[in-house]
Amino acid sequence: MSEHKVYRAIGLMSGTALDGEIDVALVETDGHAFVKPLGFYAHPYDLSVRDNVRACFGKRVPDAQTREAEALVTDLHIAAVKASGFEADVIGFHGQTITHAPKDSFTWQLGDGAWLAVETGMDVVNDFRSADMKAGGQGAPLTPLYHAAIMVGQDKPVAVLNLGGVANVTYIAEDGDLCAFDCGPGNALMDDFIKHRRGVAFDKDGMLASKSLPHVGILEGFLADDYFSLPGPKSLDRNSWSVDIVRDLSDEMGMATLFAMSVGAIEKSVKGLPNVPKVIYVAGGGRKNKYLMEVLSKRLGGFWRPKSKMKSIDDVGYDGDAIEAECFGYLAVRSLLGLPLSLPETTGIARPVSGGVLHKA
Repeated sequence: MSEHKVYRAIGLMSGTALDGEIDVALVETDGHAFVKPLGFYAHPYDLSVRDNVRACFGKRVPDAQTREAEALVTDLHIAAVKASGFEADVIGFHGQTITHAPKDSFTWQLGDGAWLAVETGMDVVNDFRSADMKAGGQGAPLTPLYHAAIMVGQDKPVAVLNLGGVANVTYIAEDGDLCAFDCGPGNALMDDFIKHRRGVAFDKDGMLASKSLPHVGILEGFLADDYFSLPGPKSLDRNSWSVDIVRDLSDEMGMATLFAMSVGAIEKSVKGLPNVPKVIYVAGGGRKNKYLMEVLSKRLGGFWRPKSKMKSIDDVGYDGDAIEAECFGYLAVRSLLGLPLSLPETTGIARPVSGGVLHKA
């Protein structure tokens, strides 16, 4: 048990993949190195919600469409908390990202924290990214400090690779130093493509992607993007790239090309880490894509001597679906305590910065 006060926190996450679920996680944490997951609930929502939210992507000025989407997002999160049955000292409410433009110091997550607090009867912390960006940071990724907390006790150096809408990686050195950044597209482009072409939420086990070779020219052009040669810290918007890049390809080749783009971006990023991680633990929805895991294991494990092992984070007792939601419960407690949410090594700020906005119930 911790030497610090332990809080019970709910973390809420609606990822950029728009996968049809709001993740609700319950944790006990002191905001330092003690974390104990207590429960997880995935609240489903109709895929038509994706269209309402996606229509707001890239916007920077509130209008009727964003106000309608924010009310919808907030109501869904209220329903998710109530359906979970969880009770806590504080809720960490990430909200729904619609625009993330670090070069312009701009980020926007839809969600009314004050209304969530009123309706749930629990204190809410939201707006986790703004303070970091105002201090000159990228505003993302914010998961590294949580990754470091759950990797206490694991053999170092170690890495946590999150395969969400955008893929990101956290490297934890033997002395505890961190290196973290967004790798490139994770599931988002593949999910967008198959929803448009086939009307389903995702390519189960990479079945469609495995039926074709990628378009070499498109893939090479994508991997030549300047982003991949930049050192971290660095972050991306979900829509930094578009499925329009493969609009003239067949379903099979289009998916294979987007798949190869995600794999290539991750491979370039992970090979640029400061040292060889002994294990790469994979979290996020992408870890369930058998074909993706097979290809990444072959590409990454076979690159280094000695080889790195690649495992699901579930193998060390954590639910890979819950990690991001748990993270925002953890960060909500850190916000209450005035502890940093980001570091120079994770977002590029000059000094560690706390953040979040508290809404009392």
